[in-house]
Amino acid sequence: MRRKRPALPAPLPQRDGIDPVRVRLPAAGAWGTVRDHLVERLAPGAEVIDTMLREGAFVDGAGRTVAPDAPYVPGGTVWFHRERAPETPVPFPLRVVYRDEHIVVVDKPHFLATTPRGGHVTETALARLRRELGATTLSAAHRLDRLTAGLVLFTVRPEERGAYQTLFRDRLVHKVYEAVARHDPGLALPRTVRSRIEKDRGVLAAREVPGEPNAVSRVELLEHRASLARYRLLPSTGRTHQLRVHMNALGVPILGDPLYPVVTGPVPDDDFSSPLQLVARALEFTDPVTGLAHRFTSGRELAAWPAPGA
Repeated sequence: MRRKRPALPAPLPQRDGIDPVRVRLPAAGAWGTVRDHLVERLAPGAEVIDTMLREGAFVDGAGRTVAPDAPYVPGGTVWFHRERAPETPVPFPLRVVYRDEHIVVVDKPHFLATTPRGGHVTETALARLRRELGATTLSAAHRLDRLTAGLVLFTVRPEERGAYQTLFRDRLVHKVYEAVARHDPGLALPRTVRSRIEKDRGVLAAREVPGEPNAVSRVELLEHRASLARYRLLPSTGRTHQLRVHMNALGVPILGDPLYPVVTGPVPDDDFSSPLQLVARALEFTDPVTGLAHRFTSGRELAAWPAPGA
């Protein structure tokens, strides 16, 4: 098997913890200049592209500024930093639970996205960590929803990222979640929920559909107080919104959920008033690089279930 070549380093430094964008120039094409290709390919339009070229915002793979009339070079690369809209700061700390030369484990707050996506770029766990720790090579080994709090694993060395991602792909990470929802005395627990979950691009909510199950969750009742209960959730698979969908299917949707059972979201970026009552409580795995047995626990409380005496 041919060994994959290591990726070449970016000729531009990160900006606010965000990598520059790379544009590959196709090997075949009728463009006379790099500018012509960028205008056709990128969204901002000719006027913005021309301004960026005049300001020296584009560089080639060697870090040389791309001139406005630079000839098109098939198979080459162009790098630049995308202009970003202002983002609402998420006013909650990102706590480092564990750090060594291979991994960083953090306790993510509600409302903070894990990695850049859509309108959440600099206000993400990845960008924050890169800035706060000065660790430019950090990458996420997996993701949590923006509205879900709890433990997230990041890798330090790019060449080791695949080994940690494989743990999640092969279901070798034991994950424990906790949630607060309505207490239903008639709901028989514990139980294992199996269903097929699909999510269409551009649609906020996932849905259960007929077919071979692709999502498996164990649901346990930990305790209840009057009309509310605290549940332990043990997912065996990792479908989008899996635990939220399964709790809703049981008739006990998680408190604060803007999608299940009724879509009322998306939650505005500046609205922190009603956090989803779901936390990734524990991660347990054997480190594929060091062989260490790790078990990490989130210390975050769910607001609907304060600790006794709080």
